[in-house]
Amino acid sequence: MTREFINFVNAHKDEDTARLLLSATRYPSIDMSAAVQQIEGLRTAREKWPSLSECEEFVYPPRLNREQASSEETAHYKASLVSPFSIADLTGGMGIDTLAFAEIEHRHPASPVLIDYVERDPQLCALMEQNLKVLGITNVCVHCADSMEWLSTAGHFNLIFIDPARRSAAGRKVAAFEDCTPNILEHRKLLQSHCQQLMVKASPMIDIDLAVQQLGNVISVHIVGVKGECKEVLFICGEPAGEPRITCGNFSFSRSEETAAEGHYGQSVGRYLYEPDATLMKAGPFKLISQRYHLAQLGRNTHLYTSNERVINFPGRVFEVLKEMKISRKEVSSAIPGGKAHVVTRNYPVEASALQHQLGLKEGGDLFIIATTVGNRKASYLCARNLA
Repeated sequence: MTREFINFVNAHKDEDTARLLLSATRYPSIDMSAAVQQIEGLRTAREKWPSLSECEEFVYPPRLNREQASSEETAHYKASLVSPFSIADLTGGMGIDTLAFAEIEHRHPASPVLIDYVERDPQLCALMEQNLKVLGITNVCVHCADSMEWLSTAGHFNLIFIDPARRSAAGRKVAAFEDCTPNILEHRKLLQSHCQQLMVKASPMIDIDLAVQQLGNVISVHIVGVKGECKEVLFICGEPAGEPRITCGNFSFSRSEETAAEGHYGQSVGRYLYEPDATLMKAGPFKLISQRYHLAQLGRNTHLYTSNERVINFPGRVFEVLKEMKISRKEVSSAIPGGKAHVVTRNYPVEASALQHQLGLKEGGDLFIIATTVGNRKASYLCARNLA
């Protein structure tokens, strides 16, 4: 990261990186592969780690490590859940979660927060040490080691954080704990004997109830979403005081509350339609949504809701129903002369993309066609997004 290298990256950060690689001979003093890696990292940082994008000396790792790293938003969410003073991040990677944990010290200036970053890849460890110096962070200690071997001789921590790698040896994405590396189910006793609390980051595809059963002492589950997309599921383990709470943003519940809830089912659609956000769809408190927001469900398996009066602060998308319509090219063409609309299907026999093609619609515009099941009846509605 010489000044010449930094200046080159800044001068070419908006250029085609494939062309830069082909023109490497024009810049003999620049390691072009490293420059392209840095440029692509900067582009990712603008959206994923905005505060890092402001530090021109921060060095970004290869693409796979960037893809596997938490976003700045989800990392800060993790750090907001805990107030420990000794933390071990056993799957350090790019170090985004470690950096967020290091900032806990600002909330407790009288009590230093010490973080052990553990990573078996020596290149990532070297990058982390360099980036810690650049960022002026002094409360993180880097260990290049196998995390389970390192932990076996380590002390006791307030919190251990672990984010097992979710790719098989063949590079295929996996979700179940037993398919990840390390397999935390095999090392559960070791992990829990070295900490007061254990935080496990899991795939958005994880089976939540099975994971709670496998881990055995889950205090809480947090389903984390960013911009309407479910990004990760966090399990916090310790000494359970009862049934674990499941939290999706501002919506918190337990499985027993959902079981006891009385959902209200409607046979018709009112003025508004409601689609829960991705975290709620993942968690499944479908009767509680109906009960807490006084909404009618369209069907037991539809997971859309309706009302005649607008519900404020609903956690998801809200649509205003313009009219019920038949799924036919003729009617759709008459209702949407521009030929652009978004198609949403819920509990409907045709996928949204196939239905959009069937109706001859292009993606875009301000209108939505929502095809679903109301009671036992298939129905579709022309809607507009309600942002009030």
